[in-house]
Amino acid sequence: MKLSIITVAYNSAETIAHTIESVLEQSYPDIEYIIVDGGSKDNTVEIIKSYEPRFNGRMKWISEKDNGLYDAMNKGIRMATGEVVGIINSDDFYHRNDVIALIAKGFEEEHVQSTFADVRFVKPDNLEKTVRYYACKNFAPWRFRFGFMPAHPTFFTYKWYFDEFGYYRTDYKIAADYELLIRFLYKHKLKYKYLHLDVMKMRTGGASTASVKSNLILNREIVRACRENGIYTNLAILSLKYFVKVWEMILVRE
Repeated sequence: MKLSIITVAYNSAETIAHTIESVLEQSYPDIEYIIVDGGSKDNTVEIIKSYEPRFNGRMKWISEKDNGLYDAMNKGIRMATGEVVGIINSDDFYHRNDVIALIAKGFEEEHVQSTFADVRFVKPDNLEKTVRYYACKNFAPWRFRFGFMPAHPTFFTYKWYFDEFGYYRTDYKIAADYELLIRFLYKHKLKYKYLHLDVMKMRTGGASTASVKSNLILNREIVRACRENGIYTNLAILSLKYFVKVWEMILVRE
């Protein structure tokens, strides 16, 4: 089974080589790697080009203006020729070389339509320092109401479900990944398998955690995503998730 891994990039010269290397080092043999660059002004494209020969034809990339992160993700999915697709951000990386092999093995089980796993949040200046462990073992679709979702960069599913159920909604600024996961896992009830391992490290400082304003936009969009897919929630209910996040950070320090 071929797996397509998609990276969206824009002015990612400081980190994208690390991301690409982590894909290149995967032991699973049938990987297609797709990079969608938004017309970077730094040397991101030159870095991408330098890796192309090492993938021996298993890499595709484009660099052009897009309409934001989720539009770029949709472009990458449409370019994919693998049966299963997943996303890795341009400042994240797989910290073990058997990640994709374990994901592919998960899809060998009967009725599995999607998989997800855990991630570690690390400091950008110290990639060995875990500041939060994002565990998905207790996830269930009813938890969307409370602001919880599987770690999006660990989510893999069959490409044809995007054609059947729709792609990322580009009218969302921050929470289109949340809306898509609700649509796939809650509304359309895709059967999922949780992989009990941390598959990647994510540098802190993403769009959804950048500021108080970003968090407000995120939570409002989560309320909207729930409402549009038949789940009732509100900002007060969503605020409960921050107690869990604080607890996760305390556990890491202990």
